[in-house]
Amino acid sequence: MIAIDETDLAAGPPSDPESPTLAARYGRTPAKRRRDRWIYIIGGIVAAIVVVTWVLWAGLDQAGGNLDAEDTGHVIMGDRAVSISYQVSMPVGSTAECALQVQNEAHGIVGWRVVRIPAATEFTTSHTTTVRSSEQAVTGLIYRCWLT
Repeated sequence: MIAIDETDLAAGPPSDPESPTLAARYGRTPAKRRRDRWIYIIGGIVAAIVVVTWVLWAGLDQAGGNLDAEDTGHVIMGDRAVSISYQVSMPVGSTAECALQVQNEAHGIVGWRVVRIPAATEFTTSHTTTVRSSEQAVTGLIYRCWLT
């Protein structure tokens, strides 16, 4: 039989899990906790600055939001041309250019034309442009418009 001395039981286990030596070994010191807290605070501040900067840059910069173009229809005019109707909304007195495209049945681009939209006295103007194609087309639409 093994004899157990009662004084050994009162002293506790040989290695206390909360001892300063073990805490230092595994990085659980008060200094480490303070340093981690400061890192999290600074990281949060930096993230907040980035988000606020992005919102101000993207949300308040209205230069890109002044032009809008919308397809209103198209008419297939034989085997080699499509008439594209569209509306352009832009500030009065501004000019723009629009790239129009004609697509075939496989949605490949078979016709392309860049048209100049002149300055107008109204915010929204309607236009119709004929675009030639290299083969039978099934649709015509606006690819993109930009202010000039």
